[in-house]
Amino acid sequence: MINVVCYQKKDKGMTIMKQTVNKIVTWLQKQVKDANVKGLVVGVSGGLDSAVVAKLIKLACPDDSLGVIMPLKSNPNDLADAKKVIENCQMNHLTIDLTKTHEVLFNSVEEQIKLNNEWNESANQIADANLRARLRMSTLYTIATNYKYLVVGTDNAAEWYTGYFTKYGDGGVDIQPIIDLRKEEVIEMAKYLKLPPSVINKKPSADLWVGQTDEEELGTTYEYIDKFLKGEPIPKQDETIINQIHARTEHKRKIPPHLNLK
Repeated sequence: MINVVCYQKKDKGMTIMKQTVNKIVTWLQKQVKDANVKGLVVGVSGGLDSAVVAKLIKLACPDDSLGVIMPLKSNPNDLADAKKVIENCQMNHLTIDLTKTHEVLFNSVEEQIKLNNEWNESANQIADANLRARLRMSTLYTIATNYKYLVVGTDNAAEWYTGYFTKYGDGGVDIQPIIDLRKEEVIEMAKYLKLPPSVINKKPSADLWVGQTDEEELGTTYEYIDKFLKGEPIPKQDETIINQIHARTEHKRKIPPHLNLK
């Protein structure tokens, strides 16, 4: 009897996931039609969220979906996983190395600020990381313009609530298909879509710097954020961290402040 119950729960879960995937695919197709464009493009990092979105846009636009790999001082394992995702999705792809572009721009900015003796070394790491994200965004939009595609975002519900994305970087997109899904739901969707295990099981990272992981930077775990979003109890310390991060990043979820003169 226990096995029967387990199978029933599994079958129900698969049915719900199939319905969710179909709903997202239909929604993506509607966005393409409403925007009067030809297809969809996404940056493929080798991480879980971008892998799921890559598979979804391939299902939505089989002949007009594009994955873009943009190495920039990237972990070789992430590049290998990104290639696995492209192969798994059997989608068209481009690889554009942004390392030199980043070096030229960042070094130029650093040089000019240092001439004024105003360089803030303590802000160096985050400024460098955010520039990486913004260069990738600019690259995707340049490509999207060429193909007449929409740029598709990869933020999940946990990242959106905590503002764990770069403003005008990976947060700069046209549409967000998985923004209502918690991290645990994205993992289940990845399994349903039969994405590579190495992608599903890896530690989440925005590839901002060597050894960087999302949870270390956030100061809490996706498990606790997901539980928080579901209204379930979590340790008080983690609840405080999540509330503080949400308040601090509120500006990322709103249009820029403006003065209403009329």
